[in-house]
Parts: sequence; structure tokens; C-alpha cells
Amino acid sequence: YLARAGADTALLEAQKVGFGASGRNGGQLGAGQRMDQRDLIKLVGENLGDQLWHLADDAIDTVKTIIKRDKIDCFLRPGVANLGNSNVEASDLHSYAEFLEKRYKQGNVDIISKEESLELCISNAYKGGILFSNAAHLHPLRYALGIAKAGRENGLRIFEQSPVQKIIKGDTVTLRTNRTLVKAKYVVYACNGYLGDLEPKVASRVMPINNYIVATEPLTDTKHTVLTKDIAVADSKFVVNYFRMAHDNRLLFGGTESYGYKFPQNIDTKVRKPMLKIFPQLDNIKIDYAWGGTLGITMRRMPYFKRLSKNEFNISGFSGHGVGNATHAGKLIAQTILNQDSKGFDAMEKVPSLPFPGGRFARSPLLVMAMTWYSLRDKIGL
Repeated sequence: YLARAGADTALLEAQKVGFGASGRNGGQLGAGQRMDQRDLIKLVGENLGDQLWHLADDAIDTVKTIIKRDKIDCFLRPGVANLGNSNVEASDLHSYAEFLEKRYKQGNVDIISKEESLELCISNAYKGGILFSNAAHLHPLRYALGIAKAGRENGLRIFEQSPVQKIIKGDTVTLRTNRTLVKAKYVVYACNGYLGDLEPKVASRVMPINNYIVATEPLTDTKHTVLTKDIAVADSKFVVNYFRMAHDNRLLFGGTESYGYKFPQNIDTKVRKPMLKIFPQLDNIKIDYAWGGTLGITMRRMPYFKRLSKNEFNISGFSGHGVGNATHAGKLIAQTILNQDSKGFDAMEKVPSLPFPGGRFARSPLLVMAMTWYSLRDKIGL
């Protein structure tokens, strides 16, 4: 957006475009913010809460507009379902759909009964849920590379393999990479889970965690059917299981987490366990590919938007909900820097953001303890 407006814009990428969560995520363009809208309204009030809901709606439209405008071939398909793992969770999702329809009257949230969930998702794991017809799913790496291509065509300079090692602040910000010095009038931190200690004000509020995905061999036999509609699904577990069918008829299944930057050697084995718990009919199906990715989470699972100084901005902490919200964040930050319209950025910045407890050294062990507890609750059905 900055480059399209004629601003001299450079992207300093530590690895390659799409290396991080942008290219390795589950490809779900989800509805709403990452936080339950009912809880979000309780946190920030009705006026700001409603504004945040509409910003999330705008994010979906922004992604679809970019894909159409720039002719990005990323297998965009409509529909994301949230399914409950228990009767209580399914009932809560039904109440959520009724709340959204009553408050926003959008007509794009459908209730899925227990019987309908069995027809939609061939598994006994789920007791019902909701379907967002305006949400969507896509191939994330194709999408990220398509955005980069469109950016270059509009004057964006992308410097890959150029990690920023030091930032010297002032009226003009100087960034030292492994190759050179870059001077800029404005700097945007968009590092999500890969910031490290580059900016301590952000690092205290955005924590890296890892999530894992497998791709099965193509499912050609009807006895291996897992979804009867071409939609994406996320369930109600604290450590979310999410899945969809890829364009080549493979099941893409994501689940399990770890903390820090080290990945396990046996990703396929780790993810296969929750996959078979939901879809035992895939017991003899091979896993062809397995990978992990690092994302940035916040304490409240809401993105962390912040003016760090008069010429430094942060947008990160999308907490697994970044396909739409991170894309739209680029539009909001451009509007703010160009003095066009800062209302969207201002609204996101008003969301209270808490630092992780424990400081620089203790926060990761404390997070592991908390996440392990919630993961245990998932396993024993609490």
C-alpha cells in the first residue's frame, strides 16, 4: 500500500518472502478477531468492540480484493467452520452465532447441528458448530509470493537474507543489516514471532510459539473421506486442531504446539496422533509432508498495534489469525503513515495489551507451564 501510493518503501526480510508464518500457516481466512467477540466487547466496550468486528470484516474483504486485483492464483475457497468438541462447546458456538446475527445482522453465520456436523465432517469428535460463509481458505505461500510480486511491480524494494541487527533511533531511523545501513523516515516492525530482542517494548508482549501441520497422501478412496464440503475447519480445543482439503486432494491437518525456536524431529508422528483421534479412518494413510512454523501470540490473543515513537510503528502478535488481519494491518499502517486515515490503526492500538509475566528470562518457562496445563485440559476433556 505504501509503494502503490508512491512512497519509497523497502522491506528488509531476514530470510525469504514467505519463510515464516506468512507462508507456512494453515491458510484459514477466519471471521472476526482472534478473541471471542462477546469477551472483546466486555474488555473494550461496545463502541470499540463493534469497530474491531467491522475491521475484521474489512480484513476479509481486503484479502479477497488483493487476490482479485493482482490475479493471485492461491486456490481461494469460501467457508470456515468452527466445531465444538463437546455438547457444551457446540451449544456455546450456537449462542455465539445467535449473538453475532442479532448484533451485526450479516446473515453469513450458519448454525451446524450435531447431525449436520456428522454429515459435513466424517468424525464422531464433534457435536455441532457454526459456519462462516464469508470466511475462506487459501494456499498461504502462493498468496504471500503473489503479494510480494505485486509489491515489486508497484515499486516496493524487497531485500531478502537481510536480517536487521541493530536500530539507531532518531528523527531518521538507521537500520543496520548484515550487509549495509538503511536510513528511513519511518520504520514498521512486522516481525511477529521472529522479532527476538530487536525491540524490547514489543518483545515483552509478543511471544513466539510453534505450530505444526502435516499433508497426507492424496485421498482418492471414498472410505477415506473426511470432509463433504470444500471448507476449512477449526475446533474448540485450546490447542486448536484445524484442517482442510488441499487443491490436490490431500488433507492438511494442523495441531500440537511447542515453544521457543526449536522444532521436534518427529513432526509427522506428533501431528498424526490428534489427526487419527479425529479421523481414525486414516489409520493406513501415509503422511507425505510435515512442517512447522513460528507465530507470535499475545496474552489476550489480540494483535499488538503500537506507535513506539513518532516514526516507529509495530504490528504483530496476530496469534494464529493473521491471514486476514496481518494483511489488513498493512493497509491500516499505510493509511496512518500517509496521513490519510488513522482510525483503523487507532482502534487496534486501543486494545489493552499486557506484557507476559516473568520478564525476559522467566516468561518462556511460565508460558510453557500455562500452555501445558491447558493442553492437559484438552486431553482429559475439561
